[in-house]
Amino acid sequence: MQDTSKVTDTTPAKTTGATIDLPGDWRYAPSRQSSAPVTIADRYGLFINGGWQRPASGEWFPTINPSTEETLSEIAVADGADVGRAVKAARNAYEEVWGPMSGTERAKYLFRIARMIQERAREIAVLETMDGGKPIRESRDFDIPQAAAHFFYHAGWADKLEYAFPGIDPKPLGVAAQVIPWNFPFLMLAWKIAPALATGNTVVLKPAETTSLTALFFASICDEAGLPPGVVNLVTGAGETGAGLVSHPDVDKVAFTGSTAVGKRIQADLAGTSKKLTLELGGKGAHIVFDDAALDDAVEGVVNGIFFNQGHVCCAGSRLLVQETIHDRFVDKLKRRLATLRVGDPLDKNTDVGAINSRAQLDKITDLVESGVADGAEIFQPRCDLPERGFWFVPTLFTDVSQSHRIAQEEIFGPVLSILTFRDPEEAVTKANNTPYGLSAGVWTQKGSRILWMADRLDAGVVWANTFNQFDPASPFGGYKESGFGREGGRHGLLAYMDTGI
Repeated sequence: MQDTSKVTDTTPAKTTGATIDLPGDWRYAPSRQSSAPVTIADRYGLFINGGWQRPASGEWFPTINPSTEETLSEIAVADGADVGRAVKAARNAYEEVWGPMSGTERAKYLFRIARMIQERAREIAVLETMDGGKPIRESRDFDIPQAAAHFFYHAGWADKLEYAFPGIDPKPLGVAAQVIPWNFPFLMLAWKIAPALATGNTVVLKPAETTSLTALFFASICDEAGLPPGVVNLVTGAGETGAGLVSHPDVDKVAFTGSTAVGKRIQADLAGTSKKLTLELGGKGAHIVFDDAALDDAVEGVVNGIFFNQGHVCCAGSRLLVQETIHDRFVDKLKRRLATLRVGDPLDKNTDVGAINSRAQLDKITDLVESGVADGAEIFQPRCDLPERGFWFVPTLFTDVSQSHRIAQEEIFGPVLSILTFRDPEEAVTKANNTPYGLSAGVWTQKGSRILWMADRLDAGVVWANTFNQFDPASPFGGYKESGFGREGGRHGLLAYMDTGI
């Protein structure tokens, strides 16, 4: 019989876990970011060939604010005919305007878009938070500045491609079909569109159905920037729309960020075709904390890697490997830090943990947490009051976790951390690599030689040293194994959108 003495209630609507005594009063006065500057239309069509068009399907679906469950707008459902129109517009723009255009001229448009993102950053950040549920601090301070930086960076490459790859005469591929997820809607859009345009391709992009508003806002930026019609097209909808886009016969390149299961289906569907494919899929990133690490810094890195973004990052550090000699001390520090996190209104600038993106995602998180309890792991959830409406989950950590537990193997995409121990570097590498994924890892130690030794042996596309979730447009990002293939960002990311003749 399972020992239930360690188990606490995992129901998100309740306050659970042990009480942590903290000095002083940790309550903050509300500091809510106003949503007044943001104008949301009652209904959005499709952005095709430089203009807004009604969907041929005649159907729309609601997009809601996950922190209030209020409907924000209605979004068009693109069917096969709509996808065909968008791809045709992209093909015409590629052959007649964008493809023949010089890199210098293309760069001007990208620079203009980057500056417009900066100028309207506050609007975009508020819209991102309202539609996706993430804290305004993350949207305002990370997502939108990083998106602008990606356009600035790739604008700089647009007229220098022959210098980026000496001895090669790189050519654009043609029409790029791009499908992005709900966790970083505007930043993922920038990661996809900026390199595609810089290398001379045209784009048809489909955002996630639950977070389409900032992509639609970007379409209006393209229009205001004077981007030639058809260079960027936007089709909205659910999985059927995305499937129709990536399988369209006149698409030359497919870039997908999302779940491993969908990525596998796309790869199978494109097998035997000439389409170029890059996939950025799931992850089960590991923090590896050695006994000589700066523990307070590591605690903040762990919290930043999984809780500040609600775990809504493919590279989130959802596993924590702690050296046995410091396990109890580190976990105690981590629990005390979790007790100070503020969960609530994403538009409040004091909020640390916002809303879960959707009811479906909340149900998946709840199911995996319940499996952790059923498997015998010890759960800790700090006591906190959750709003009555919206989709919320208490920051959660598990100890006494086994490698075979689902919470140690499956991507949770929520504010849930699994803690395991190791005795030496070899065991740390073995446990860190013991998942189907290979996207990211973070090593916490004061020994530079140990960092390099670990980086050589970890199955991770990105290894951070004494930090986590740090990104730069000049640095390539991508994974191994079931985390996909190909790179985005940096010089390596340009290759995914060019025909090098090799």
